[in-house]
Amino acid sequence: MTHTKIAVIGGSGIYDIDGLEGADWVTVDTPWGAPSDQLLTGRLSGVDMVFLPRHGRGHVHAPTTVPYRANIDALKRLGVTDVISISACGSFREEMAPGDFVVVDQFIDRTFAREKSFFGTGCVAHVSVAHPTCPRLSAACLAAAIDAGITVHDGGTYLAMEGPQFSTLAESKMYRESWGADVIGMTNMPEAKLAREAELCYASVAMITDYDSWHPDHGEVDVTQIIQTLMGNADKGRDMVRRLPDLLGADRAPCPHGCDRALEYAILTAPEARDPALMAKLDAVAGRLL
Repeated sequence: MTHTKIAVIGGSGIYDIDGLEGADWVTVDTPWGAPSDQLLTGRLSGVDMVFLPRHGRGHVHAPTTVPYRANIDALKRLGVTDVISISACGSFREEMAPGDFVVVDQFIDRTFAREKSFFGTGCVAHVSVAHPTCPRLSAACLAAAIDAGITVHDGGTYLAMEGPQFSTLAESKMYRESWGADVIGMTNMPEAKLAREAELCYASVAMITDYDSWHPDHGEVDVTQIIQTLMGNADKGRDMVRRLPDLLGADRAPCPHGCDRALEYAILTAPEARDPALMAKLDAVAGRLL
């Protein structure tokens, strides 16, 4: 049994957590560079919490330039066990309306300009992301959202696009009609993949702000409209987060789905062939095995 330490990665509109006891912004150095910002630490209902603003306070990082590896490494170094990703998204489904939340369970990764792994030449590893989110953690997010009175959908496929531009109409129709995606965003990949490599339980909550560009009655995405919905979603997101410590508890058993043991059989490079420089960089994310 270990102690629960919950990290919240806040997307557009969520730049802090209310009500943390002993709140303190701390600087964490990582071998992958600086994280998006300092990390806010504290306790909520007796459970250790960490908050990281994905885009930095003031929204200074574009989706492509978010330092995803540094962010996940920093959380691991602080002893985080569970990561809740909250992000603004567009919807491809009429029933998933602006203002609703979706607890994501699958991804389609269309990003192409980002480093997607901690591993590489000198230490090769292949983790499974067949089920890229943690069912236990996702269930807690669903329960917290319901308890907060939020209209929430259980399960959905998140199409991760590179950005920073929104979709063309043709792309939006393809993602919705041919690919079967439910929501679209720019930031959960490679974040989810890196969390799995770091053996962290990861759950994704999409806060819907718009209908992308496919909807005949809504036209193209308008940033002014998004910001209006975003502000209401941010309040609901913080309300959901406040309920998570009581649901997850202060004590934590091993993940029943194996998220915290994802590297058990993933590293293929023989010990004598591993690059010492890369090994040093992996001290936090893969320290349990290396």
